[in-house]
Amino acid sequence: MNNESKGMWLGFFGIAIFSLTLPATRFITPYFDPLFIGLGRASVAAVIAAIILFIFKQPKPNKQQIKGLAITALGVVIGFPVLTSWAMETVDASHAGVVIALLPLFTALFGALIAGERPSMRFWIIGFIGAAIVTSYALLQGNLSIQKGDLLLLAGSLLGALGYAVGGKLSQQLGGWQVICWVLVLSFPFIIIPTLLAQPDNLMDIPTNVWLSFAYLALMSQLFGFFLWYKGLAIGGIARVSQVQLSQPFLTIIASLLLLGEHFDLTTVIFAIAIVLVIAISRKMPIATKV
Repeated sequence: MNNESKGMWLGFFGIAIFSLTLPATRFITPYFDPLFIGLGRASVAAVIAAIILFIFKQPKPNKQQIKGLAITALGVVIGFPVLTSWAMETVDASHAGVVIALLPLFTALFGALIAGERPSMRFWIIGFIGAAIVTSYALLQGNLSIQKGDLLLLAGSLLGALGYAVGGKLSQQLGGWQVICWVLVLSFPFIIIPTLLAQPDNLMDIPTNVWLSFAYLALMSQLFGFFLWYKGLAIGGIARVSQVQLSQPFLTIIASLLLLGEHFDLTTVIFAIAIVLVIAISRKMPIATKV
């Protein structure tokens, strides 16, 4: 198996973990403030990340790498988690899962700008077709108007894609799991106070299954899922591996059905299948790397 295939598989397993993020967030939204969900999960993950870095005695990143880690944190610690948590107050997880299918296109764009990757014109055409499919879905579900939740998901996807691309490039230098661990540890001093201020007053009254869902977001969505995801981006290429994100809507819809009992129409399924087909086509499109 070559590095591209390994990267695709690692990326897919990472996305499989991420596919439960929206359903888990939707489930706990009635109990927590969106700011607490977004930053709280990162605060918990940061403690675990610090322990891992200490045990394995990882060298500290240099100043240039710290700048990249700060940009990554803006995307994957603050932007995407907080904005998607906010969006979950107004849209279903299955709907959101289709809307954030714009992530692959955004990630490929940032990969081209930041990592020097040069996807072919055919790759971009397929990518924009996928984006058009997602936009059409959002319009249809919103009665030909964009909902507030869609705008939040769009902004979150842009910031998340930025964090994916910069983190993926840094993973080539620091390693996949090291990047997300350093990102969380460096973010901790800036997010712990807002987390404590946003925490609910009735912590002891919150059901156990809500805390378990929160723990999944902290440990899997915010930490261990990135071990696989960043490693996949590093060895398989940012633009190429980012396209496996197109499978996330389908996985999220299944999770929303099984875990939340959400009811979605045939339109959602059709659009999700169409998006998944795009990944099969983009997989064959050539991508060059600038030397």
